[in-house]
Amino acid sequence: MNLPRSIRILIALAVVVLALAALLLVLTITEATLNIRAHIDDYPAWMQVAWWGGLAVGGVLTGLLLWRVLRSRPAAPESQEAGQTAAPTREDLDRAMQQAERLGADTRQVRGELAELQRRRESGEIHVALFGEISTGKSSLVRALLPGLEVRTDVLGGTTRELTRYDWQSPGGDHLLITDMPGTGEVEGSLDRLAAEEAQRAHIVVYVSDGDLNRQQHAAVTALLDLRKPMLLVLNKTDRYTAPELQQISGRLAALLRERRNAELVMVSAAGTRQVVRQLADGREQVEMRTVAPRVNELGAALQRLVDNDPDMLAQLRDSATFVLAASQLDTALAESRREKADALVDSYALKAVVGALAAITPGSDLVIQGWLGTQLVRELAALYDTKPGKVDIDLLLKLVQEHVGRTRTLILAVAGNGLKAFPGVGTLAGGALHAVAYGIIFRTLGRALTTTLATRGELHPRQTARLFEEELGEDLEASARGLAKLVFEQGRHREER
Repeated sequence: MNLPRSIRILIALAVVVLALAALLLVLTITEATLNIRAHIDDYPAWMQVAWWGGLAVGGVLTGLLLWRVLRSRPAAPESQEAGQTAAPTREDLDRAMQQAERLGADTRQVRGELAELQRRRESGEIHVALFGEISTGKSSLVRALLPGLEVRTDVLGGTTRELTRYDWQSPGGDHLLITDMPGTGEVEGSLDRLAAEEAQRAHIVVYVSDGDLNRQQHAAVTALLDLRKPMLLVLNKTDRYTAPELQQISGRLAALLRERRNAELVMVSAAGTRQVVRQLADGREQVEMRTVAPRVNELGAALQRLVDNDPDMLAQLRDSATFVLAASQLDTALAESRREKADALVDSYALKAVVGALAAITPGSDLVIQGWLGTQLVRELAALYDTKPGKVDIDLLLKLVQEHVGRTRTLILAVAGNGLKAFPGVGTLAGGALHAVAYGIIFRTLGRALTTTLATRGELHPRQTARLFEEELGEDLEASARGLAKLVFEQGRHREER
């Protein structure tokens, strides 16, 4: 080590001090041991045995304690690595579904997903999801893997648009169901919902490429790898490359799979014909198509290895991924249910604001912000999203909204007036008609801003909600005003009829 001389001297002194301290400790322990031994020899035999036995037991217990503290922990399962949330169990899903149903959510899709999982369990089939960009030879690969099977192929990209399933008996006698997925190139390289969900239901995922991955293919492969289930990355059309080119491409693909469990690169050639250039006797060249035998045995062998490696692990990973999918579907159903209820709640409070303003003799511009209705709207929306905001947060939100309404009052009243112009005779109503529409606009905008905040953040954030209120207040006011003006007109006409 190239250290300054002063540092080396300090290190040397520290080593000397530590050595002297160790020597002193050894001498002390030795002297204490000899003294104890001298005293122990004067005791009866049974007391000597008890002493040394107790000392031995204490040493063993100390050693066990140190071993438990210092032993290395087993690596976490890949499905629960650091930073990952453990997959829900069936019991977790059952409890969540019961709660969602109590809240009025539609759980039919989730129950259908779990029923499909049970059906697949009972069938004993091993499901393989086959992915790849269009025109990479997926359908030709299936045809080569399953001789005699009628599979439609087309020179135009994107002909495989629906889920097409093929039964395959593996060399080991296992029954595999291969699902040919839509080409990822049809959805800009990403996995669309249909493809992503089927990948989660499958035991094994296969991605087919005919060369080095472009940006879109890389994104699709990464998304599949992130499912953390057995995967084969298949390089097809290898007959088109020279040995150096093939080595370079396969090296880059293998690097993508490095440190990924149960992920393997397989190189095949599913083509049944090959274009060759034949040299004629007169020196001319003639292009011919020759029949060749597909080389796909390595894919079949790789699939068999994954099946034989750990069948229980395959089922466990499939179940966990399906439970994650079902939980996501349940979250979506619950969010949709809450959104529908929130929209209805917001509209009801907008109606109350309109009716209250029409009933007021002297409308006050701050009534909607400072009054009881505003507080109740916030509390009921928060309760719908399982949160309880404090009075301080509610007051801060209404204060911020009031300040913005004060700055934009002229605009709001102008928009409200334009909405009222569409209804003849509205001028004969009470003077609060204009303010009634304005209050309805404010309530509806506040409710929608608050709903968005609660749905995305899970709790009330007064300043973020107020900022969203300001943004939404300037959007589509005319349509909101016309709807509320119609309500004002109907309420006024009903009052006149009485």
